[in-house]
Amino acid sequence: MAYALITGASKGIGKEIANELAMKGYDLLLIARNSYELQMVKEEFEKKYGLKVDYLVADLSEIGSVDRIVAWVEEKQVDLRILVNNAGYGLVGQFEQYSFEDNQKMMQVNMHALVEMCQKFYPYLVGKGQAYVLNIASSTAYQAIPNMSLYAATKVFVLNFSRGLYHEWKAKGISVTVVSPGATTTNFNDRANLQEKARKAAEKITMTPATVAKLAVDGMFAKKIEVITGMVNKLGAFLAWVAPKAISEKIAKGIYE
Repeated sequence: MAYALITGASKGIGKEIANELAMKGYDLLLIARNSYELQMVKEEFEKKYGLKVDYLVADLSEIGSVDRIVAWVEEKQVDLRILVNNAGYGLVGQFEQYSFEDNQKMMQVNMHALVEMCQKFYPYLVGKGQAYVLNIASSTAYQAIPNMSLYAATKVFVLNFSRGLYHEWKAKGISVTVVSPGATTTNFNDRANLQEKARKAAEKITMTPATVAKLAVDGMFAKKIEVITGMVNKLGAFLAWVAPKAISEKIAKGIYE
């Protein structure tokens, strides 16, 4: 049976993407930092779908973690058809309030590990007839976000890297899709230290992880280059493109300060 490998798979969007793929009959290889949560997901999906689920505890902010994942997959000798780079997080607040180490770890997870996963799993995906890569960006990828400057910049990178890779790998039988969710009911806000003002602003447009995951997976199998989840987020991306940057950035600053 074909396998899908998902990072950040213990909860939120990552878990729901795993659920969507399980419903389609894919066996699962799950990566996250919390062994207890991964074990719960494994037991839930095995019981519910009767498929094979295995997991590896790994922190993608640590150098060498991707090599551990590759070695683990190599040892299993599975037919890998889907790579989902979902792991990522944000830091909200003044840039200088975080240490360089804090910022570096976020960049490592959001950008460097994602690129390394694509690079090192390419040999496992190419030559299969059809394989897929699903990268998770963010609605913040469409403009600069004061008080979330570095996080938004990492997602700009993911968006543009994925769009370029789509064209490079399309003829090689690997379809690359990048998904940009907006506000979603996950633990992102807590880990990002998002303030109450920004939380309230997002309440009316917040989507569930299950909804985001379905849109993401459907878009991936449709071989779409890019998916923006929800009409409000699509409108926001459009307005960020056509409106003067100074205006959109000032509005964003007011939300996140």
